[in-house]
Amino acid sequence: MARSPDYLGIHRHKPAVRNDNIKRLSRGEILVPTMNGNLTGKTAVVTGGSRGIGLGIAHELASSGCRVAIAGRDSRALEAAIAQFKNEDLSLSAKRCDVSNPDQVNELFQAVRERFKSLDFLINNAGAAHALANVDRLTPDEFRRVIDTNLVGTFLCCRAAIPLMSAGSVIVNNLSVAAHQTFAGMSGYNASKAGALAFTNTLREELRTQGIRVMALIPGAVDTDIWQQFWPDAPREKMVSTQDVARAVVLTLTMPPNTSIDEIRIGPASGTL
Repeated sequence: MARSPDYLGIHRHKPAVRNDNIKRLSRGEILVPTMNGNLTGKTAVVTGGSRGIGLGIAHELASSGCRVAIAGRDSRALEAAIAQFKNEDLSLSAKRCDVSNPDQVNELFQAVRERFKSLDFLINNAGAAHALANVDRLTPDEFRRVIDTNLVGTFLCCRAAIPLMSAGSVIVNNLSVAAHQTFAGMSGYNASKAGALAFTNTLREELRTQGIRVMALIPGAVDTDIWQQFWPDAPREKMVSTQDVARAVVLTLTMPPNTSIDEIRIGPASGTL
């Protein structure tokens, strides 16, 4: 029986590898490093990593040799991600976590500390949106839910991760063009993303002296399931793929420690849809 993704564990690879490439872990598990990856030996946490942009970034990191742990609320989605990575002979850890819950966030990063000892990359990707609704029709509970996930969740994860990080580490906060551009009917989403951008810019200045870089990822229209919530008929064939967003992120992570890319803006070449 497969281990529940509520446990932060490394899931087994195909065994056809040389013995000198196997690092044995507890409970009979093994971790097989990805060969020829320029991030081999690095450790990353990706929240909201079981689907969409988060899954794309997790896959790109693992393909580059990184030890990746994903977090999310949906056990089935986490299990599907584990199965996908296993089929591609990539290692992956997973743990259930609602980033708006301080206790669950602390448990996630305690598990990361126990498993990996330190953290090189934090990708704050977990996010939530709400259906289109003007302020007078948006419920306080919906507004709070989006703020708690997109803004408070980003704060909680950064706060828990920083003690595990050192000079050369990178935090990437996945925001949105909604951090800069307003959209009628999306007040909760706009407020959460604009707040998260301000938080990201403040955190960057606070961590400069520690050599920890902080990046704002500002994607435009990306082909993910989030569009079902407010534009089901969106022209997704014109959107940026999650894989291309992931490639851009990983490229910035490989920059030398004395180089900071503070913001990545990426969107469709055709412009606004």
